[in-house]
Amino acid sequence: MTADAARPGYEQARDRLADLVKRLEAGGLSLEQSLELWEEGERLANICEEWLEGARARLAAVTEPTAGRASDDDGRPF
Repeated sequence: MTADAARPGYEQARDRLADLVKRLEAGGLSLEQSLELWEEGERLANICEEWLEGARARLAAVTEPTAGRASDDDGRPF
C-alpha cells in the first residue's frame, strides 16, 4: 500500500480528530495514552491542513483570471 493510499481523506481525518479530542477532554487516561492521542491528533490536524491547502489552491486556480489574457482595470477579462 502506498503512502497516499494509507492517507485518510479530509472527512475521515477530521472525524477521527474530533473523536480524539473528546477522549482527551473526558480524561481518565494515563499520561502515555494522552501523549499518544495528542501525537496522533497532531498528525491528523496536519493532514486536514494539507487537504484544505489543496482545496484553496484548486479554488484559486479556477477563480483567478487566466494569466496573459487581456483584462480591464478591475481584472475582468475582455
